[in-house]
Order: sequence, then structure tokens, then C-alpha cells
Amino acid sequence: MEQKSEWQNPELTEVYLNGVRGTIPGADLQLAVIGKIVDLWCASPKHILDLGCGNGILGHFLLNRFPSSNGLFVDFSDPMLDAARKKVETFPKAIVVKGDFASPQWLDVTNPLGSFDIVVSGFAIHHQPNERKRELYSEIFDLLTPGGVFLNLEHVASITQAGEELFDDFFIDHLHHFHSKSNTTANRDSIADKYYRRLDKKENILARVEDQCQWLRHIGYTDVDCFFKVFELALFGGRKASNKANSADTKSRAAD
Repeated sequence: MEQKSEWQNPELTEVYLNGVRGTIPGADLQLAVIGKIVDLWCASPKHILDLGCGNGILGHFLLNRFPSSNGLFVDFSDPMLDAARKKVETFPKAIVVKGDFASPQWLDVTNPLGSFDIVVSGFAIHHQPNERKRELYSEIFDLLTPGGVFLNLEHVASITQAGEELFDDFFIDHLHHFHSKSNTTANRDSIADKYYRRLDKKENILARVEDQCQWLRHIGYTDVDCFFKVFELALFGGRKASNKANSADTKSRAAD
């Protein structure tokens, strides 16, 4: 039976786009780190995939850097897809399609481009069970061109309860600051109450970034690392070895 993602709905989408996305701590630095990694590892991408694109901010960031590239934006939420279309409407090579990566059926929608030099995902995969995360990372690996890069900007698990509480307090501070700019009467306690009772919090299925990096290595990704981490917000990933590197590894093993 095909799995489906059910954690998102129009109400939650509106909250995310209008109240959460702009408050993510370190957002500018996260994009800067992604840009640096891509410049060093994949300076001339032809095909870019933004998986679980939300409002398309990661793929849009990359298309701004590489405007001649083809971009495929995939999400299962119609409101999110509408937001992504508005974000990338000035890019003629951007394609926005519906696909639910809760099951391998999402691979059917990648056919227009086939394989990708860069795959990015932002705050989407953590809703999947750990077994499905590992499967999805493997599916992404198979879609990458030799030398292709996968970067996942994600909500990850704290090692301790104290760490989780510190992150929640940190995030609520940012939410309060964001809302205070347009509403001087914004109440932190009220914002905190909404944060703890928000629709998707109980649906979060978080995994430690250290464990996820190990999954990537086991699948075959190289240069796997966590490149950015503030409490439970992490950017991690790796790349697929180039054909040249694979050939060198084969020769080395033969010599041994």
C-alpha cells in the first residue's frame, strides 16, 4: 500500500509560510554555507532538484546563482506548490510538480530531468520515519549524477531533553521577535503556547544528525559531514563519487 504524507494542511501551510519560515534562526548563514559548498563541489550544475520545496526558497537560491540551470521543485502540498510557483515564475527552466516522497512513487515525477547535479531539501524529510529517511536518501543517491551533491537542511533530534528545551526556548525567542516587528503587542507566552500546540509538532520524527550522516556513508555518499548546526537545525549531506574517483578506487583495490 502506498504511503502518504498527512501532516500538512492549508492551515499549517499558512502558519509556516507567514509565521515560521521568516523566523528560522541563522537562515542567511545557512544559505551562505550551501552556496559555498556548491561553489566548491558543483560549480556548473545543469539540473537541480528541490525536494520537499515548501515555498521553494532553497531551489530559488540556487537558480539565482545558476540561472541557466534546470530546476525541478517537488512537494506534496498544493498550497506549498502554489507558493513555490510564485517564487520561481521568472525562471523559464523551473518546473514545479506534485510528488509525495513518503513512498518511492515520488520518483515518477523526476522523469522530466532524470538525474541531478544538486539535490537540496529543507525541513521536510524529518517528518518521515527513520526507515523511510534511509530509503529516501538511497533514492536520492541513485538520482545524483557522478560528483553530484545532496544537502539536507533539517530539523534534527537533540541528544538530551535539556538540549530540546533550550532549542524550543531559542526558537520561541525568534518567533516573538519576528511577530513583534509587525505587532508591538505580541505576547511571548501566547506565542509559546501556540508553538507547543502547533499541528505538526507531534508529527515530527526527529533523528540525530550523527546517525543520519552515518546512514549516508553506508549508502555510499562521500565527504559526508554536518556543515552547520545550531541546536536542532542542521545542514548535512555529501556527494556521489565521480566516475574518475570510482575508477581510481577500483585501480587502488586491484593493486592491493
